[in-house]
Amino acid sequence: MAADAVQELRQQCLKRGAAGIKGLGRTFRIMDDDGSKSLNFQEFEKGLENYGVSVGRDRAQRIFAMMDKDGSGTINFDEFLENLRPPMSSARKQTIDQAFQKFDKTGDGVVTIEDLQGVYNGKHHPKYKSGEWTEEQVFRSFLENFDSPYDKDGKVTLEEFVNYYSGVSASVDSDEYFITMMKNAWKL
Repeated sequence: MAADAVQELRQQCLKRGAAGIKGLGRTFRIMDDDGSKSLNFQEFEKGLENYGVSVGRDRAQRIFAMMDKDGSGTINFDEFLENLRPPMSSARKQTIDQAFQKFDKTGDGVVTIEDLQGVYNGKHHPKYKSGEWTEEQVFRSFLENFDSPYDKDGKVTLEEFVNYYSGVSASVDSDEYFITMMKNAWKL
């Protein structure tokens, strides 16, 4: 069944430390031989083989068709991520949403450097202290953790924030522990 193979691929990615959006982005870029920011079937099939997920051509075609939500004949990064990131409980999603709302000081649905000012103190960062970076560079570096690997724009959307925390979520078994961790990290 195609869903089993997707689960197998997800597990292979997680074993390689690809739990977060950056790791999955790295996996995707490795599979994307022509640099088109999308995978055709040949790239996908070769990528499965390279990841040690041998499913056979027929099964690979079924998985590919399942992942290709828009029927374009290619899998873009969003489709890839949507299929590979581990599912989260509604309680975890709700906590992530609460953290994002706190993070998004202006309430416009996008976190920028302006949202960080007054919330995140960059002056304690070692590179700021050493004079290597300005406070703005510290803020940019912080935002990059959440930013999509294919759209480094210095702005973090709710989707990018959820993608980041879906990777964190994958490594935490208990909802209670994940929620406590988020509440402590974001002072919710």
